[in-house]
Amino acid sequence: MEVHVGCIVEGHGDREAVPILIRRIAERLDPALVVHVASPIRTPKSRLIKPGELERAVELASRKISGRGAVFIVLDCDDDCPAQLGPELLRRAVQARSNVPLAVVLAKHEFESWFLAAADSLRGNRGLVKDLSSPPDPEAVRGAKEWLSQRMESGRTYSETLDQPALAACFDFDMARRADSFDKCYRDIVRLLTGLPRN
Repeated sequence: MEVHVGCIVEGHGDREAVPILIRRIAERLDPALVVHVASPIRTPKSRLIKPGELERAVELASRKISGRGAVFIVLDCDDDCPAQLGPELLRRAVQARSNVPLAVVLAKHEFESWFLAAADSLRGNRGLVKDLSSPPDPEAVRGAKEWLSQRMESGRTYSETLDQPALAACFDFDMARRADSFDKCYRDIVRLLTGLPRN
């Protein structure tokens, strides 16, 4: 059984990490499900929020999956309110391609906040200290990349392009779901995958 997913992402590390995330959730959902994730379209959020830019990216992502499948959009909300910006971006995306299943997820502050929520599961990985523990409110931390760098062994700093995909491949989903934005991400990916026709 096969499904197709197109992605729109913001950062360089997201291009590798988001497909890993989708495939891991699919494997958990149904080990027989084969997910083809088209090469993600990377566009900075500052550009995507401009009129016409998100719509153009949604159209490109839809073409990459030949109109069969879903389009998943994941961005860092930075200092924006996810509860306000997310629905507005989803409305625009649906207007652009109402015939394609869509989801918009805004990581509260940044993608790496999800790693903070599951920090205990990342002990000793990618140079992170072996006694790593999650902060009390991971989504309140502004500067999750810096938080990770400060908890790496001497001489290491967090690299978005190298560490983000590697950590996306091993962080614990159940721990991460205590972060509201990751819980939404998880639920949206499950919704897309279970709602798609399978070849």
